[in-house]
Amino acid sequence: MVDHLEQQIQALGSQEGSGLAYGERKHVLIIEDDQRLAELTRDYLEANGFRVTLEADGGKGVERITGLAPDLVILDLMLPGEDGLAICRRVRPHYAGPIMMLTARSDDLDQVLGLEMGADDYMPKPVQPRVLLARMRALLRRAEYSVPAVGEQRLRFDNLDIDHATREAWLDGERIDLTSAEFDLLWLLASNAGRVLTREEIFHDLRGIRYDGQDRSIDVRVSRIRPKVGDDPHHPHRIKTVRSKGYLFVKDS
Repeated sequence: MVDHLEQQIQALGSQEGSGLAYGERKHVLIIEDDQRLAELTRDYLEANGFRVTLEADGGKGVERITGLAPDLVILDLMLPGEDGLAICRRVRPHYAGPIMMLTARSDDLDQVLGLEMGADDYMPKPVQPRVLLARMRALLRRAEYSVPAVGEQRLRFDNLDIDHATREAWLDGERIDLTSAEFDLLWLLASNAGRVLTREEIFHDLRGIRYDGQDRSIDVRVSRIRPKVGDDPHHPHRIKTVRSKGYLFVKDS
């Protein structure tokens, strides 16, 4: 990844600051202990219009995220002081912005654990810089998800209320603890209640990318959302899996 970053940063040359950038000074916090990689990533993102802060100590991760409240966090899995999974788990009740987790390990279990801890996206190293940038843009677009018509800003299903304006949901009057990614998925499913949404549709609407047939992030999020909205994970009645297709939010549970 370091070599790819060096090549693409050099290729930017005089284009830097020329309107190429999407970032528009969006603030990104990179928590990464590989100093050279962190600095090259910072240079690449700054050349694309982002404002970047670096942190190498995992022990300061939670404090930095909550204190700076960046628009997006890039979080390495293996860190000194405190690992990325622990940081993600601890910070989620206090930070609603997107978290992208990076790791040199390709173990599928790491991806599942990262998503279960509240990460919004997960990328194994090495990663192409332009792919990293595209995934970041998708996360930021989702964070700025378009506001629905006034009459569609609040949905109710029996004892479940979902409010798009406040980005909150309640079960039996008690506020549900949802990550930003979980709320977006819940709203998408609920606002299409009664209609099966394929994984391809979900990926396109929430992430702006095509479903590759292998990414498990949507399935992991559904499994996390189900108990939060009062669904039985083993025999769901509200969010049903439609075999070989996708998911169905049932209007009348």
